[in-house]
Amino acid sequence: MNTISSARMHARPLLQENRVFGIDASLMFVAMSIVLIGLVMVFSATIGMQGKSLTTNFAHFNKQLVFVLVGLVFAFITAWIPINFWERYSFLILCLCAAVMSLLLVVGQEVNGSARWIRLGPVNIQPAEVVKLMCVAYVASYLARRREVLDEFTRGIVIIGLVVAVLGGLLLLQPDFGSLMVILSTVAVMMFLGGVKLTHMLLCLLGLLVLIPILVITQPYRMQRVLSFSDPFADSYGAGYQLSHALIAIGRGEFFGVGVGGSIQKLSYLPHAHNDFIFAVIGEELGLFGIILVISLFAVLLWRTFMIARQAEDAGMFYGARLAQGIGMLIVIQAMVNMGVNLGVFPTKGLNLPFISYGGSSALVNFVALGILFAIDRQSRERSFRPAKLQTSTLDPLLKSNVPINTFHVEDRDDE
Repeated sequence: MNTISSARMHARPLLQENRVFGIDASLMFVAMSIVLIGLVMVFSATIGMQGKSLTTNFAHFNKQLVFVLVGLVFAFITAWIPINFWERYSFLILCLCAAVMSLLLVVGQEVNGSARWIRLGPVNIQPAEVVKLMCVAYVASYLARRREVLDEFTRGIVIIGLVVAVLGGLLLLQPDFGSLMVILSTVAVMMFLGGVKLTHMLLCLLGLLVLIPILVITQPYRMQRVLSFSDPFADSYGAGYQLSHALIAIGRGEFFGVGVGGSIQKLSYLPHAHNDFIFAVIGEELGLFGIILVISLFAVLLWRTFMIARQAEDAGMFYGARLAQGIGMLIVIQAMVNMGVNLGVFPTKGLNLPFISYGGSSALVNFVALGILFAIDRQSRERSFRPAKLQTSTLDPLLKSNVPINTFHVEDRDDE
């Protein structure tokens, strides 16, 4: 009886798991909810962009829908790629992306003063989006491989710092200060969770507290953004134009918004209403309710990624655990920065809202990241339950039957 009861205990999680097509249904539901909100808001934010008239514009929505559909295919394919592939090749892919970012300085397409895109036919590719994900994959690999020596300053901090410094230099040359801040914040959290000594991290933080103000002061446009951020309405037709109109949009939404499609600020008042400032449109059309809903969905997404990370670590997949944590933090930190900019908490940066803002490169990379999370979840469960499956294989007929377990009675007694 003890053997059967033990087998039933091991088999129950396998029978009752909340899975769809073998992947985490909760994570899929949350991610797709965010994606659907994004599709609706992209359509709403771009519906009046057809010239100077209010003729219905489907161009941006159709492109975003294609990006989502292609992204779903990418996520499905990535979900079946072994995790050790990213552990083995993340640094090589990161180096290739760094080389491509170097080419941006020569062949990059400049938009609003930044050369961040490479044009390939009808689409623009932003290598920085791939760099962010591959940087997370590399740092996760390093933390997993060197977890025994992370308390040493050189091998725990310096090597990762050199890699991030090279990437940071390339990002600053574009310039893309926002992506650099997201990478630095994500890597810092990953290092803390990975076991790097807190005193070493505090030393690096002190260095950044000196370096970041220098980077801001030496670039007039960054300094202007910081000054306008402190009081956007003081120069509402100049440096504070975007933020002041974003705040007007959010204030007009009040508690429940003016309704989907009812935004006024998106009608040529609020720049980049369909990407960088789409959160302000959400605030205007869905109100405080919509803001809380979006924030809650990202919070649940982060929670699910950390549950997947804990499951991976319990299964001995240290790389998968660090990678899941990094991906969750990468998505949520960028979302927090974007929402903070729209709410006037941070100075203006050119960062979009993951899974919601219009944009092909960001959407495709985010779906690949989602597929990696699905892969970590599936492979860690397979590793966790493999012994249980072998142990209970001979008891399958009993486990599949509807006969209550207490009907089987086995007496433990010595043979006479």
